[in-house]
Amino acid sequence: MGKEDIIARILSDAEREAEELVTQAEREAENIRAEAERRALDLKEETEAEISERARRISEGRAAAARQDCAKILLAEKRRVLDEIYARSLKGLLSLSEHDALALYRKLLVSYAEEGDTVVFAERFPYAAKAAQLPVVKERALVVAKERAPIAGGFLLRGNVCDKDVSFEALLSADREEHQAEIAARIFR
Repeated sequence: MGKEDIIARILSDAEREAEELVTQAEREAENIRAEAERRALDLKEETEAEISERARRISEGRAAAARQDCAKILLAEKRRVLDEIYARSLKGLLSLSEHDALALYRKLLVSYAEEGDTVVFAERFPYAAKAAQLPVVKERALVVAKERAPIAGGFLLRGNVCDKDVSFEALLSADREEHQAEIAARIFR
């Protein structure tokens, strides 16, 4: 073998080795590219799942906030209706006829007045003089005060033991505390 054969052989071996290196490098590059694509796809799927979950949480949070806002609005409207019911009740009590007003005051005095109490009628009660002549006033030795109370209707009782607010506002407020849930249940089925 001559020099040229040896050189040709070396070049041939080098070319073959270079081709193998290039082929191996191309395979490694393809494997790296495939791994990168797989990672990118995994990352994309993870990100999409995270975004989807975050969007679901935001949507649920907004829906819950909307439900809560609706509940607040509904509750405010229910309270407004109850306020109106009690406002109309007060208006009805204040516009009772003389007969009905005196009958109501008699019942209230029988229920709340104690022996010797002082009765202070509402400043705008038009039937105070007639109420002062009710039999219960004499029976319980009630004293009718000359001054009037700054209340819409009803009266105040000043006693030796305690004072009592028997104003229509106080009576309606007590009634509301006791019965508003029941009234709301009947009205807002």
